Amino acid sequence: MSKFVVSATWDDVPHLSEEVKRELLAGIPPYQRDARTKGVPQLGSGAIYPVPETDIIVDDFEIPLYWPRSYAMDVGWNKTANIWGARNNQTGQIFLYSEHYRGKEEPVIHAEAIKARGAWIPGAIDPAAMGSSQRDGKQLMSEYRKLGLNLTPAQNAVEAGIYKTWQMLSSGQLKVFRSCRAWLNEFRTYQRDKDGKIIDDHKYHLMAATRYFALTGIEIMKIKPFPQTEEQRYVVPSGIDGGWMG
Repeated sequence: MSKFVVSATWDDVPHLSEEVKRELLAGIPPYQRDARTKGVPQLGSGAIYPVPETDIIVDDFEIPLYWPRSYAMDVGWNKTANIWGARNNQTGQIFLYSEHYRGKEEPVIHAEAIKARGAWIPGAIDPAAMGSSQRDGKQLMSEYRKLGLNLTPAQNAVEAGIYKTWQMLSSGQLKVFRSCRAWLNEFRTYQRDKDGKIIDDHKYHLMAATRYFALTGIEIMKIKPFPQTEEQRYVVPSGIDGGWMG
């Protein structure tokens, strides 16, 4: 018996307009595009965020006081990782501007490093921190809160977090400061194997923190509070949700 294969792409589907194709394409992760639009089999391997670094890296600049900020935190004894983000409310762009990447230290050490960047900044933490740590049985969430951190349990839907992060990176909504070297090192090797599984997922702490930031951190962003005095007052510049100017 002879066999043959008929291949069809979405260009062969008459009811899909070019506009509809563009809208659909924007919602398909890059590693799935050939499979979804051309019928080309894909195994899911390759970079998780196939976005050129030149499209996402920006030179460091001073974050304006009136930009809302937050951070996300992945916890662990071998490595604790934080990434901070700030949003330009005029453009909607978000900038990952600082990182904390350190292992085998007690929570008090991490907490002091986090507060040094602004104790007022809210954070989204790995929800596993609500359980007991493997090291001493203490509840990390409670311990960090006692150390002065303002924390919210993050959503930990891995694929949803990856998808939202990819959308933000590929659309230009999410940029990264050049000084975030540990983040960039993880970004460059964050990959899937031939079965579509994340390779060595346990070692990508800043990528996990970025997922928490995308799903939860953005929702809890806030502007730095200042007391209203005769010398200091809140001013709302045109087109900005809020801010402070001396």
